[in-house]
Amino acid sequence: MTNPLRTFTALYGTTLLTVLASGLLTTYLGLRLSAMQVPELWIGAMMSAYYAGLVAGSKIGHRLVAQVGHIRAFVASAGIVTASALGHALVDDLSIWIILRLIVGVGMMCQYMVLESWLNEQADNNQRGAVFASYMIVSYLGLILGQGAISFYPDLGLEPLLLIAICFALCIVPIALTKRIHPDPLVPAPLQITYYWKKAPQALTTVAIGGMIVGSFYGLAPAYASNLGMHPDQVATYMTTTIMAGLLAQWPMGKLSDMISRSSLIRINCVLLGGLTAAIALLPHQDHLSLVMTFLFGILGFTLYPLATALANSRVEQGERVGLSATILLTFGLGASIGPLIASTIMQWFGNEMLYGFMAACTLVMFFRLQYINSRQKKAEVSVSEDYIMATGDLVSSPLAVALDPRVDVESVQEEMTPSFEAEEESEEDDEDYQDDEIDGDHDDIVIVNADIEDERK
Repeated sequence: MTNPLRTFTALYGTTLLTVLASGLLTTYLGLRLSAMQVPELWIGAMMSAYYAGLVAGSKIGHRLVAQVGHIRAFVASAGIVTASALGHALVDDLSIWIILRLIVGVGMMCQYMVLESWLNEQADNNQRGAVFASYMIVSYLGLILGQGAISFYPDLGLEPLLLIAICFALCIVPIALTKRIHPDPLVPAPLQITYYWKKAPQALTTVAIGGMIVGSFYGLAPAYASNLGMHPDQVATYMTTTIMAGLLAQWPMGKLSDMISRSSLIRINCVLLGGLTAAIALLPHQDHLSLVMTFLFGILGFTLYPLATALANSRVEQGERVGLSATILLTFGLGASIGPLIASTIMQWFGNEMLYGFMAACTLVMFFRLQYINSRQKKAEVSVSEDYIMATGDLVSSPLAVALDPRVDVESVQEEMTPSFEAEEESEEDDEDYQDDEIDGDHDDIVIVNADIEDERK
């Protein structure tokens, strides 16, 4: 089998530089605004603007890619993002900075769509999982490098912005010179948000509130750490530790979700995360203890999204998964847009530690909401080992970003998201009856239904 790292070297190189620059810009702005003693509300508003731009970019990017093609769309977006990043060095007006963050979000989403749709189309079926696993690892590496780069510029001058602009400019080179065949035009994918919320309410509730938590962390954690008296290199270590924990937790959590009911695992995760964030908010700051606690936060916080994605995919039929993925992406983006704005307002009113106090409140709301939904549904997901998808906490969550592209070939995305359904089909043929196991606090019902039972349930 061909090594995907060698086959898609150009696209991975572009991804690395793109995510590195994006992660560095987010942390730099958080630290810069904190150093300027800007109210937390402005910091939260800028992160909200970025995620709003990501969501809006899914629409704008569609038209751009359709009109000029993948490479031209990527180059145009990279140019706009580069100019927007450098714009922070020219003006100090915070209102303009919010607009620039919105523009960066729009451009970044277009770049993600180009990369992921390209990978999706040209990856062979027998290596699709390896291709996107490599893509996510490269994305995590870019985030980690971006956090570490800030430690080289503790004065927070113009140098970080110049490095960001250099990375955004250089990310054009690999994709422009790639020898890969240009992707073909693709067909629209449908989107029915209300239908999927009724189909998988627990999963989408987790995605929405998890998006609020992760968005708040990315947007406000650098300012939170800086307000505690950490130097920029310590802030970089703090952020890198969290992101690294999220990366390391992806595979073990995925395996665990194949053995334990995902709805139960999400609630357990929620309780642990709530206790952890409450402890971070209440306990006095200690350097070494804070690194341990933020490492644990990365494990719990950054796995909510992929757990919810796996749960949602187990609730729908194969042909519904593309629309579901687009709904998940939009839900996460909206949550990540709202979260930083609320968290920053609470921080401004009640103090710096309320960043994690807000997260603890989110987990409390999430837990009781999930308990309520679960008590009404009285059913559990069908375990499918292939539907756990690694997530970085941004909208770079392949193959979800590509699912919003109306030019994406539905069949190819379905193959990507559901690489093996033969075993499920065989199982359904063998099981003509269904069985109910009572749900208690320790386990869920497993309901195997045939077509007649499905009609009756509807």
